[in-house]
Amino acid sequence: MKFSVFQVSRRGGRAKNEDRMGYCYTRESGLFVLADGMGGHPEGEVAAQLALQTIAALYQKEARPIIEDTAEFLSIAVMAAHHQIIHYASEKGMLDTPRTTVVAVILQGAGATWAHCGDSRLYVVRDGELLTRTRDHSYLEQQSAGVIKLENINRNILFTCLGSPTKPVFDITGPVILQQGDKLLLCSDGLWGTLSDEEIVTQLASKSVSDAVPDLVEAALRSAGEHSDNVTVLAMEWETPDAFESTRGVSTDSVMDGVFASTIQAGLLDTMPDELDEATIEKSIAEINEAIRRTAARRA
Repeated sequence: MKFSVFQVSRRGGRAKNEDRMGYCYTRESGLFVLADGMGGHPEGEVAAQLALQTIAALYQKEARPIIEDTAEFLSIAVMAAHHQIIHYASEKGMLDTPRTTVVAVILQGAGATWAHCGDSRLYVVRDGELLTRTRDHSYLEQQSAGVIKLENINRNILFTCLGSPTKPVFDITGPVILQQGDKLLLCSDGLWGTLSDEEIVTQLASKSVSDAVPDLVEAALRSAGEHSDNVTVLAMEWETPDAFESTRGVSTDSVMDGVFASTIQAGLLDTMPDELDEATIEKSIAEINEAIRRTAARRA
């Protein structure tokens, strides 16, 4: 398995960067993840980091060296990430939970399978054109797709995310069979909220990922000005001729059995995902909701 990869994250005009991204791989499989901690709730950066760490930890456990069922794995991993955030909030006695969006893709064999929750996106570009992209879990995107009809919609309003006391909604897509030269781009809304799909695809199609990604990020920051959101992008090109021999390229052919390489930092995870059963999660959610009710009663 060979691919070129480039990732960058910029704080923009925000006080802190709540986006997180990273990738990891074995000899025959690769996982790429991006999460955008949500403003308006506490510790969005913690929620994003927990999402990455949980999914990566499960991947390391299951990829030996491949994931047997990528769609099932992503479904379990996304829910485990959600549970970890709820558990964290409960342990800290927080009245409001940290929350994050997430998009994760597994490259394996000749296919790509991905999951997303919220409005962090995945774009797939082939032969200079947009092959597909994820549909945001926002009221605006759902209306554009004809699913709902509402007036005066704010594009920033999501109806699902990880970390909310309600069960998250997420979509699984794939496997999509990749062709040589296909490019995949994961990004936070700091990019697509400022640049159009056409601009993103044109840049990605006309340059290597190591050139396209920083140019896209700089263009988004310039366009948004001093109030720019965090802008985070992780992109890869599949089976690029000779490109994997450059400093930006990765070849997993020489990776030995049992070896796991990762750019995702550890540090917050103190409970493995499989130690959290449904009863524990439901108890945590109930404790958070009860704390919210008590606070509201006191204010009344």
